[in-house]
Amino acid sequence: MFERLGIGGVAGLVVLLAGILLIAWENLIIAAGLAFVLAGLGLLVRALIGNVMRQFGMV
Repeated sequence: MFERLGIGGVAGLVVLLAGILLIAWENLIIAAGLAFVLAGLGLLVRALIGNVMRQFGMV
């Protein structure tokens, strides 16, 4: 999985996790809510990209 992300993707993932951990250090419930929002946004973007690629016949 990490080879598909590249160095920029791995760095972004590390920064994202560090941010959630920093928020969790202060307030665990807000960090959990933020993690759910980011996971939902990721699923939405994945679905949109999949639909666009399917329309262009790439999948």
